Amino acid sequence: MKLLVRRLPHGEGLELPFYASVGAAGLDLRAALPVGRKLVLEPGARDLVPTGFALQLPEGFEAQLRPRSGLALEHGVTILNAPGTIDSDYRGEVQALLINLGAHPFEIMRGMRIAQLVVSPVARVCLAETDEHLEASERGGGGFGSTGVGEDARA
Repeated sequence: MKLLVRRLPHGEGLELPFYASVGAAGLDLRAALPVGRKLVLEPGARDLVPTGFALQLPEGFEAQLRPRSGLALEHGVTILNAPGTIDSDYRGEVQALLINLGAHPFEIMRGMRIAQLVVSPVARVCLAETDEHLEASERGGGGFGSTGVGEDARA
């Protein structure tokens, strides 16, 4: 699928999003901060980081902003609203809402890979309200933690 991308002035000189490996599901996104300026995320702080581009998704698709696993593991830096959703009718700059859940300040520099973008089809549904009970299932109304955490959770 071909995706139209518009590079913004502050994204000049940065590599467009790319797949880091043949099997990668997400395109790596880079921080489009001003040259020579760093953004420091203190522990517990969040900030919106520009990527320097806008895109045009086809109708019926969305893009999800997802954390980079290495940043999350090594520094505790992740996407606050993960996954962040970009709708097909949005034409503004793609930005990543990052939060530092780690114990130390984290520096973001221009060109640093900060997030990944996964493009996926979207199923549109039509809700049909009913006064009847919903069809029974094995799980029923069990919610958070109801299926357990161990190997014997279903036993």
